[in-house]
Parts: sequence; C-alpha cells; structure tokens
Amino acid sequence: MRKTAAASPLQPALSAFRAAARPGYRAGMDGGPTSSRDLGQEAYARIREAIRAGALAPGERLTETDLAARFGVSRTPVRQAIARLEAEGLVTHEPRRGLAVTRPDHQQVVELYVMREVLEGAAARLAAQHASETEIAAMAEIVEQEPACFGDGEALAQVNQRLHGLLYLAAHNRYLLRSLEQLAATMSLLPTLLTRGGRAEQAHAEHRAILEAIIRRDGDAAETAARAHARAAQKHRLAWMVGTVGVPVAVPGGRR
Repeated sequence: MRKTAAASPLQPALSAFRAAARPGYRAGMDGGPTSSRDLGQEAYARIREAIRAGALAPGERLTETDLAARFGVSRTPVRQAIARLEAEGLVTHEPRRGLAVTRPDHQQVVELYVMREVLEGAAARLAAQHASETEIAAMAEIVEQEPACFGDGEALAQVNQRLHGLLYLAAHNRYLLRSLEQLAATMSLLPTLLTRGGRAEQAHAEHRAILEAIIRRDGDAAETAARAHARAAQKHRLAWMVGTVGVPVAVPGGRR
C-alpha cells in the first residue's frame, strides 16, 4: 500500500502567497461575493477548476443555461466567466456545435510547450536564487515520492502537479506565477502520458536534475534542466499524437 504523504508545513505560507498573487481575492473576509463582478469571478473560478479537474472534458459542449444550473448562479456571471475563459483559450466556439471546452490541436500543443519551456526555465532559475530551504526540502520530498507512484497514473499526475506548483511558488515572482498558472490550466486539457513509453522514469530523472541544480543554487543549470524537461515532454507528446507511444491514460491535468 502506498504511504500517504503528510500535509506540507508550507501550506499556510503558500496559500498566503497565492492569495497575494491575485489582487481582489477576498476569501473569508466579507461572507462571499455579492456584486456582479464578484459573482462573475466566482463562476469563472468554478468553471475553470471543473475544466482543470476534467469534470468538463475537452470537446464537451457548453451552454450558459447548463452552466448556470450546474454551478447555481445566474446566466450573467456565467457569460462573464465564459468571456474570460475564451480569452484564455480554455473554451472555444466550434462550427455547428457552439461553445465547447477546447481540444488543443497539433499547433496549439507545439505553442504550449514552447511557452512552457520559457516560463518553467525562468521559474527554475529564480527558484535557485530565491527558494527557501523549507521549499527546497518540500520539493525534494515530492521527488522522492515519485518512484512509488510509477504504476499509478492518477497518483503520479497528482505528485507531478504538486512538484511543479511548488517550483512555481519557489520562484517568488507573482507575475511569473500568474502566467504559469494560466499555462498550466490550458495544459490540463491534455491527458497525462506519464505512464506511457517509460516517461515516468525519464521525468523523474529530469526532476532530480532540476532539483539538484536548485540545491546548488546554480541558476544556469536549473534553467537548462527545466528547459530540457519541457522539450523531452514535448517530444513524447508529439510522438504520441502521431501514434508511436501508445494510448494515454485519461487523467486530467497530468500532461507531462
């Protein structure tokens, strides 16, 4: 039986940092959103999370009426949320079908990985410069957990998400964090390939290289390792898209 990891002692600090990175975030301060703008933000956050978690799957048709009923809000905030999600590329209008959760095509996947390489490379460099010892220890703990999850696609995807999330936070740059979170939300539309073609073992080795560079406080090496990790993930993804590495496990948000 796989041992369940203890809750991270970083969580309160990380939650505060994430809140600070979002101007206007007021959870727990005023009893909930009341204005149209607040309701639109709430609807946006809930629909976005449903897409990220796979509850709303790529290609699934969406209507304002259905979304309003599903999330218990009126159509006006849903309309506001849809406008934001469409601007972020998470939903699109498909011919003869209307609004749907985006299904990334080959060119979109290429563009996503190009941006991932740039942004995660920057995050790794900054983490080497600014990460606290506690943050580094938390990342090391997660990396050590990975081999125990190699046979469990869902668990491996979750561990992978936590590691990358900690890396983003350890960079201590709220503007980079926003860009990375938006990119991660779009990449969550892609099914995980971590359990196919030996990718889990490769990704683990790449994660170790990134972490070791951060531990040495070597920004150049950390960025180089993170960029190599993104390029390897892109190569594996594109190979799968042309049918050379088998069928992916459909775990939302795994993607690497």
